[in-house]
Amino acid sequence: MKNFILKSISFVFHPLIMPLLGVLFYFSKTPRFIPEPVMKAKIFSIVILTIILPILLFFLLRTINKVDSIYLKSTKERLIPLFINCVIIVLILIRVLSSNEIIELYYFFLGILCSTLTCFILAIFKIKASIHMIAASGFFMFAIALGIHYQININGTIALMMIILGAIATSRLHLKAHTNQELIIGVFTGLFPQLILLNYWL
Repeated sequence: MKNFILKSISFVFHPLIMPLLGVLFYFSKTPRFIPEPVMKAKIFSIVILTIILPILLFFLLRTINKVDSIYLKSTKERLIPLFINCVIIVLILIRVLSSNEIIELYYFFLGILCSTLTCFILAIFKIKASIHMIAASGFFMFAIALGIHYQININGTIALMMIILGAIATSRLHLKAHTNQELIIGVFTGLFPQLILLNYWL
């Protein structure tokens, strides 16, 4: 039962959904007027490019024996998926979220790109960082930045995200998917790009 709960936490808060959560959070909090058709188009594009496409590509990679599981346990099997993810994010930055349209989301995804590239470079050097923690901590930093930017109270979101971060870290440790060091590397890899890019939009 305990393992089932821990695996469920890892699955529910899978890194693939974090970019979408960032987009949904932004649209729910921004005071800017954004036409509903534009919001729906952006959300639909993000779902296709960050969730559906990576899942389809995962099954392709699994079919040709390039990956064993969706959790990418070894640094070797992380290389191709991370590179593909970088290409997908670049496509999003060019075609979906241009810098002159929704600047906050543009820099959020630019931060995701920097984190993904960092994770890719670490994997080349056989250093494993927790992708779960990278994604969750990146969203956490973005949520805090939006709260500051729009001067809105997001204490509930911050408290919830801290609980979620703790739950993810606990589940990854108990499932022996990561060490403490790998979790810490993941947190900093997710946080720092978002923090550094605040200078350009906050």
